[in-house]
Amino acid sequence: MKKSGVQSQQKGLGGKGKTRAIERPGLTEDEIEEIREAFNLFDTDNSGTIDPKELKAAMQSLGFESKNPTIYQMIADLENEGPSIDFDTFLRAITEKLGDKETRGGIRKIFELFDDDNSGSVNLNNLRRVAKELGETMTNDELKEMLERAASDGGEITFDDFYNIMTKKAF
Repeated sequence: MKKSGVQSQQKGLGGKGKTRAIERPGLTEDEIEEIREAFNLFDTDNSGTIDPKELKAAMQSLGFESKNPTIYQMIADLENEGPSIDFDTFLRAITEKLGDKETRGGIRKIFELFDDDNSGSVNLNNLRRVAKELGETMTNDELKEMLERAASDGGEITFDDFYNIMTKKAF
């Protein structure tokens, strides 16, 4: 399991910040920094905290409420944390919901983000939705080819297919 540290700027009264390392097992410094950049998008006043209701509204405006129950549940959990969320709380919530992506359980959570219809497999519609959410412009033929290559039966990607793909070191 990887462990890394990233410097975190904590702002107190008067705007003076002290820097401390943020560590999260299983995440690289770059991954923590990407999560920090997402956090900073919602921390518009640079206070070091975000309002869960603002986060919820932003995610709903992006279409995540109905499409992604995992993210919606994470936001609901964050709302229970209190009126404001600091980066440590945000980071913990993200990593608890998505898990260590290198474990079977963590990969299952990622698989479930693809399998939004809970069919137990990833089909063409699931893959098309994920590509669209990620801003990828792929033709149906390209998506079908991905399914054919990834699915052991050539049709839909099962969790075992997905796990094998995600844990391969080289393709």
